[in-house]
Amino acid sequence: MLRHLLELDDLSADELVSILDLAERSDPQQILAGRGAALLFEKPSNRTRVSMELAVVHLGGHPVSLRNEEVGIDTRETAEDLARVYSGLCALIGARVFEHSKLVRMAGASSVPVVNLLSDDAHPVQALADLLTLRQRLGSLPGRSVAYVGDGNNVCRSLMIGAALAGMGMRVATPPGYEPPADGVTVLTTDPAEAVDGVDAVYTDVWASMGQEEEAGKRRQDFAGFTIDDDLMARAAPDALFLHCLPAHRGEEVAASVIDGPQSAVWQQATNRMHAQRGLILWLLSQ
Repeated sequence: MLRHLLELDDLSADELVSILDLAERSDPQQILAGRGAALLFEKPSNRTRVSMELAVVHLGGHPVSLRNEEVGIDTRETAEDLARVYSGLCALIGARVFEHSKLVRMAGASSVPVVNLLSDDAHPVQALADLLTLRQRLGSLPGRSVAYVGDGNNVCRSLMIGAALAGMGMRVATPPGYEPPADGVTVLTTDPAEAVDGVDAVYTDVWASMGQEEEAGKRRQDFAGFTIDDDLMARAAPDALFLHCLPAHRGEEVAASVIDGPQSAVWQQATNRMHAQRGLILWLLSQ
């Protein structure tokens, strides 16, 4: 049965565990041997492109990365036509876009799995890497807790869904007006200290994401007091982890002493993008 991953709620709790288990295999099946994966990047990419290309290579496949100026999603060719073309050539389509609706339309026209490599609404492959990192460092996920402090953006929303599927408690602290949907959140507050009190992991992201550069000045004012510093980390559990999806702006959303300190799992988290996406591809192509 054809399956896509546009957001983590496309998965059941058991399916999420299966993907994380596959991500940790040291000798993955060469399920892409002799086949390609089309990777479309409407938005700029660093970790996503490198990690996804290497995940495809680890499975024996050939990644074909395409920038939007080459393919022109909905300008040169429709999202549906691109999906139809790549379905005839490749075993998998990954796309990093602005409007989430483009992914939905591609999935509707595709005869191979479509993976959301980031949209304005969701970042499920990042959340898979986050959960994999937490499981590796904490031992298990059910009953654990994570606090997200900052903008209730696509990263926050996907992590909320993933945490709920994994049986974790999720707390979110944002300034007024930046809240994510409240579904799946154990605590939704405007007080970072309340969110991080006693949690097993503290997570943040940049205050202004791609496409929000003109809002950066206003957002720095609105997010005053939301920096993850040593004092805020001290309110979490003594062995709490710090997570960040990167890129990071030291001195804004996180202090250098935190992201570069002993509680930081950020670099393991970045490496796990590759492993988590490899597990996802294995799972999708095994359905």
